[in-house]
Amino acid sequence: MSVTKDKIIENGKELVNTVEEKVEKGVEIAKETLGNIARHLPLANFAKHSPDTYDIEIDLPGVNKDEIELKVEDDYLTVNAIRKTKNEVKEEDYYLCESNYGLISRSFVLPKDVDRDKISAKYEDGRLYITLEKEDSRKARNISIK
Repeated sequence: MSVTKDKIIENGKELVNTVEEKVEKGVEIAKETLGNIARHLPLANFAKHSPDTYDIEIDLPGVNKDEIELKVEDDYLTVNAIRKTKNEVKEEDYYLCESNYGLISRSFVLPKDVDRDKISAKYEDGRLYITLEKEDSRKARNISIK
């Protein structure tokens, strides 16, 4: 049985095409997986707004206030929330129900000057506002000159 040069080239091309297809499929699966993960990571803005506080704003659309947990442990502030969404379409000839349920979580390293007992939060219109107050000894203050 002899193998011709043309047959080797043809088999090589088939192998390259198969590998390319598998890589493209793998990239699509990776994109979909990362997209699913990203949907469960809330977007957050961390900004220092004053000499006395740090403020964090976290987008949590579709989350009920009762489903949010905010906790401080060691040097970390962690926000956990449960997102439950349900999209129902009832038509005469079909019924469609898509639901999304999952834990979303975000952790922040607390700055050393934050008073752990003076962290406050409020939730409005799908956005969680967290205020981290600095320790009194670390707040900016004016010093009088004698």
